Amino acid sequence: MLKRTANLLVILSMLLVLTAFTGPSLMHAQDPMPKITYIIYTDASHEFWIPSVKGANEAAELLGIDLDIQYGNSDPVTQNNLIETAIANQVDGIAVSIPDDDAYDETVCKAMEAGIPVVAFNVDDSEGAEGNCRMAFMGQDFVETGYVIAKRMIEDHDIGEGDLVFTPVEWPEAVYANARFAGVQKALDEVGAHGEMVGTGGNLADVQTTEVQYLLGHPETKAIIALGAAPLTVAAKAVEEAKMNIPIGGFDLSEDIMAGIEDGTITATVDQQPYSQGFYPIAQLYLYLNYGLYPSDMNTGGLGLVDASNVATVKDLVGEYR
Repeated sequence: MLKRTANLLVILSMLLVLTAFTGPSLMHAQDPMPKITYIIYTDASHEFWIPSVKGANEAAELLGIDLDIQYGNSDPVTQNNLIETAIANQVDGIAVSIPDDDAYDETVCKAMEAGIPVVAFNVDDSEGAEGNCRMAFMGQDFVETGYVIAKRMIEDHDIGEGDLVFTPVEWPEAVYANARFAGVQKALDEVGAHGEMVGTGGNLADVQTTEVQYLLGHPETKAIIALGAAPLTVAAKAVEEAKMNIPIGGFDLSEDIMAGIEDGTITATVDQQPYSQGFYPIAQLYLYLNYGLYPSDMNTGGLGLVDASNVATVKDLVGEYR
């Protein structure tokens, strides 16, 4: 905990030094407090976003930014309207999730053409900068981490030739879902197993019902690798309700997921460090607006899985920094 605090203080100190010794600033001709809109693609009910919002707010407070956090409610029309509103309000920067390869190209490019810098966080176009006008992406490598969690499940639970792995995910059409599934399937292909992706939505009660129904209809299921926080959060309850005993792994952190790792019902999970996905988009936009420092892509991690060996050091940070 002390090491984490010390590292954060070093980062904050560096940003304060840059603030103190500005010389001519790109922002000095604009409003005293730069205005940045931070757009999350789901609604506010998903606990995954709590650390992201905390990170964004702490960066804004540190750097003197007027931050507006908005939610797209999993609706491309709503999210595009939020981007259009930010453009009309002449904000100084936009941070936005891009869960679809095509839905946000026009509005993001419109913002950039209007001189408003845009960075992506959490989910990016599957083609990166080639597919969207955003300047940089701060988030996880979904294919890479899908491969890592699947390899762990294969090795720990003897998944092999002909085995079926259930891979539930909130929104199967989303970029993150397909990329994570591609990584999982890559590992499964190596041993002759196969995965099946099923959409669950984000409401936990509905997610659990969908998972139970799938398991009852597929009693041969060898394991679950949940591709998102919601399906992993309720996976252990679904397995119990279906009266099965199969291993579980997946993505993201919650109190229920941590409890599952502690009691052995969940083997491991991928931590994509959502606090970083809130703090660094705001910090990088600030540095660009003030000093012309171009935003950089940032991999927020996930190769080091959370499992029984390290859950004790992580669980107290869930909901704040993890």
